[in-house]
Amino acid sequence: MVATLGSFGTHLRLSWRNPILRHNALVLLGGKLLGLALVVMLILWSLPNSAHAQAAAGMDPALPINAINTVWTLLAAFLVFGMQVGFQMLETGFARTRETVNILVEGIVDTCICGVLFWAFGFAFMFEPGTPLIGTTGFFLQGLADTYGTTGVPLLAFWVFQFAFADTASTITSGAMVGRCGFVGDILYSIVVTGFIYPIFGHWVWGPDGWLAVMGFRDFAGSTVVHTIGGAVSLAGAVALGPRLGRVFKRDGGGPWPAHDLIIGAVGGLILWFGWYGFNPGSTLSALDVQGIARVSFNTTMAACSAGLTALFYGYARTKKWELGLTVNGFLGGLVAVTAPCYWVDPVGAFFIGIGGALVVIWGLDWLEHWRIDDPIGAVPVHMLAGIWGTLSLGFFAAGRYGAPTPTGADTATVLTGLLYGGGFTQLGTQLVGSLAVTAATLASSFGLMYALKAVGLLRVSAEGEREGLDLHEHGASAYPEYTLDDHATPSGVSDRRPALAPNYPPSTAAAFFKNR
Repeated sequence: MVATLGSFGTHLRLSWRNPILRHNALVLLGGKLLGLALVVMLILWSLPNSAHAQAAAGMDPALPINAINTVWTLLAAFLVFGMQVGFQMLETGFARTRETVNILVEGIVDTCICGVLFWAFGFAFMFEPGTPLIGTTGFFLQGLADTYGTTGVPLLAFWVFQFAFADTASTITSGAMVGRCGFVGDILYSIVVTGFIYPIFGHWVWGPDGWLAVMGFRDFAGSTVVHTIGGAVSLAGAVALGPRLGRVFKRDGGGPWPAHDLIIGAVGGLILWFGWYGFNPGSTLSALDVQGIARVSFNTTMAACSAGLTALFYGYARTKKWELGLTVNGFLGGLVAVTAPCYWVDPVGAFFIGIGGALVVIWGLDWLEHWRIDDPIGAVPVHMLAGIWGTLSLGFFAAGRYGAPTPTGADTATVLTGLLYGGGFTQLGTQLVGSLAVTAATLASSFGLMYALKAVGLLRVSAEGEREGLDLHEHGASAYPEYTLDDHATPSGVSDRRPALAPNYPPSTAAAFFKNR
């Protein structure tokens, strides 16, 4: 039996190396998956009709459009989409020169995939009624009301806002996989994450009949739905891929490789911070809730500031250096953490939530280094761990004074109160159950996805391709074709990364530079 399986595995690997057989297999598999997806959509489409679905979600097809809230929602959507620039700058700056083009192409293609799939069925899975686990109506946005729910915001404007969120979650997934993931693998896992994992688990929290939403679980702007899901997929990818060639961890006498351009990385982080003002305040979907918008904006700012300072001084206490990269990841951890509770906490709560966010990022980086998990960007601690902390922090710091935004203002009939404000363990327990459920489900599905891609040889590039660099191997282009390192201008024993024009130096120097970068 074992010998038979071994022989079959050998035959499968040899067949996969044949480009003609591989092409035919992929075409056949793609056709099968497309056919299966169409069958599933037809089955789901034949379930509740749109009128019944709207009634189940409390939708009024005749609900008037609120122009102010619509403009506010679209402005926030554009800010959130602008975070893609920040993500790409952050990732490329903190990575090596040899994988810059790969990160840029992957981010752009991932955005395009997300737009098509979120229109076809992702939005329906996530935001339309059906079951407590998944939406079953509204595929291709057909048969839906002009406005979404009771928001007074046109359906298409709400879709654009939520597409930007979905794109953020899918972009996060690549952060820990930089430098060794094949581009075909990038495309395939992006399809699964944006089309299925993110919207289905997101329905549990944000769907009109999601089981966690009905239970009272709260995630205002996505610490769980966006960041924990994206970070958990990143962890699965990093573990399945293994470390980059030549990566030596601290416990073995090495450490993380330096960023190739801290300027780009830091500016990318600040662009993400700016985009968060669409992420969090925009999630009110109401420009008329002026106190809520102001509070969320302040809490977002305060959590980022306290987190950035915490990371700065914590890093100095350990290394006696004022570390830029750690400070950037620190304030990003604070932003991720405050995303879930930002509407329901006061300034004092936001301050301490930011401190907690920075600490879990630092400890998470240490944890990854100890277990030899290669995360070049810090995506897992920044998004998954800080996201979990932020989700739980609502149960501690909800101030007991704020309810929920409405199209015309704030509803304070039902407020959220955390443990530290006299609310007991009720909300904290609910947050714990929801965070565990989404994290566990995402990890289970993501590990299955990544190891399936690994089993068929599509997840990681060859060793030769990795040594060449993904930019040249996968895309045939370098982000810095005219620059190399000037060895002659570097004193003996001193590391200097100042670039010089490549034509002034022998080709061997340029080749050696790109080989080691």
